[in-house]
Amino acid sequence: MSLRSPRRDRASGGALRRHRGLALLFVLPTLLLLGALVVYPIGFSVARSLFDASGHRFVGLDNYGTAFTDHATLTAVRNNAIWVAVAPALVTAVGLVFAVLAEKIRWATAFKLLVFMPMAISFLAAGIIFRTVYDADPQRGVLNAAAVAVHDTFDDRPTYPGAHPRPGGGLDQAQGGDVRAPAATRVVLLPLVGVQPGALPATARPAQAPAAGDDGVSGTVFLDFVPGGGGHPGQLDAEKKGLPGIEVQLRDGDRTIATTTTAGDGTFRFSAAPSATASVVLPAADFAAPYRGVDWLGPAFVTPAIIGAYTWIWAGFAMVVIAGGLANLPRETIEAARLDGAGEWQIFRRITVPQLAPVLGVVFITMVINVMKIFDLVYIIAPGPVQQDASVLALRLYLVSFGGGNDQGLGSALSVLLLLLVVPVMLLNVRRFRGSRA
Repeated sequence: MSLRSPRRDRASGGALRRHRGLALLFVLPTLLLLGALVVYPIGFSVARSLFDASGHRFVGLDNYGTAFTDHATLTAVRNNAIWVAVAPALVTAVGLVFAVLAEKIRWATAFKLLVFMPMAISFLAAGIIFRTVYDADPQRGVLNAAAVAVHDTFDDRPTYPGAHPRPGGGLDQAQGGDVRAPAATRVVLLPLVGVQPGALPATARPAQAPAAGDDGVSGTVFLDFVPGGGGHPGQLDAEKKGLPGIEVQLRDGDRTIATTTTAGDGTFRFSAAPSATASVVLPAADFAAPYRGVDWLGPAFVTPAIIGAYTWIWAGFAMVVIAGGLANLPRETIEAARLDGAGEWQIFRRITVPQLAPVLGVVFITMVINVMKIFDLVYIIAPGPVQQDASVLALRLYLVSFGGGNDQGLGSALSVLLLLLVVPVMLLNVRRFRGSRA
C-alpha cells in the first residue's frame, strides 16, 4: 500500500486546473465565434419564428402551420425531395465512373484536372454559364444549338411558318391549319402569302404550271408575291417562286389516299384518280414553326436542368474522393478475380463497389447535406417566371424574408424546418466518421 502526500495531491490538482484553464483559454475564441455565428442565430431564429411579420405580436406555431399549408412552400419541399433523391446518387455515380476511368486512361492527370476544374468556379459564375447553356434561343444556347443540329440532320424538310392563302383567293384554311382545295379539276393551283422572299430555301426555283394528264391530280404550290410589286393575284407569273419541300396530301374526307412533296418549282403530282369528294390538302405541319430545341428552363425541365449543372460542378469532388479510396484498395483480390476468369464488369460490381462502400457513403451523405441547403444555383439559373416552379426551401425562406415577402417570422420558421431536416443527416455523417476512426 502506497501513501500519497497531501502536498503532492494538491500540487497535481493545481497543475491539472492550470492545464484546463490554459486549454479553455485557447478554446474560448472558438467558443465565442460559435456562439456568435451559430448558437445565437439559431436561438434568435427559433424565437423569431413565434412572432408575426412585424415581430411584435406573438403567434405561437402559426408560422409553422402556414409553412405546411402554403402552396409555394409545399412546392419547395417537393423540389427539395427531388434534389435529395436524385442529385447525391447522380453525383456519386458520375464520380465513381470518372474515378474508374481515370485509372485506365493514359492522360489520367489531365482528365482529373478537367473534371475537377468546375470546383474552382464560383456557383455564381457556374449559374451564369449554365443560364447561357440552357438558353432557349439556339443562336445562344449550346444545348439547343446541338439539339437543332441533330434534329435537322434527320428532318431537314423546310417549313413555312405563317404562310396562308390570300383572303378571297378560293382556298380554305381549316381551324387546325390545313389548307384545302378541291381536286375535281385535276389541276390545282395553291398560291400562298405570308412568306418572306428571303426565307425561301436555296432550292426554290421559279414556279411552273402543273402538267395536265388524263388521270391523277397535278398542281403547283407557289408564293403569290412578286418582289417590287406587279403580277396578278392567284396566277402563275414569271417572277413568282415555287415553294419546295411542302408535303401535299390527296384526301377523300378524313382518309388520306396519297402523299407527296413539292419539287423545287413547287409542282407535285398524284397518279391516283380522285373522286368527286376528294381534295388536295397542305397539312398544318407545313406551316409550323421550325424546331427550336427544348425549353430547358421551362416549368417542366428547370429542376432537372439545375441538377445537371450541380452534377457538373460536384462530379470532380466526388471523383477525387473516390479515386483516393480506389488507390487504397487491396489489389490482390482484383488480380485473383482476374485469374479466376472474372470480367471487368464483374470485378467492378462484385469487388470494387463493395470495397468502396464506405467512401461512397461519405460522398453520398456529404452531397445530401449539400443539396438540402442548395440556394445559389436555383436562384441564378431559374428565370423569374419559373422560379417558383424550381424553388427549394433555402430559396423560399430567402424570398419570404428578404425577396419581397418581408415576413421574417415565416422565413425563420422555414429556416428552423430546414435545420431540423439537415441535423439528422449531419449526425449520421458524424457517427460514420467516428466509426471509421474506430
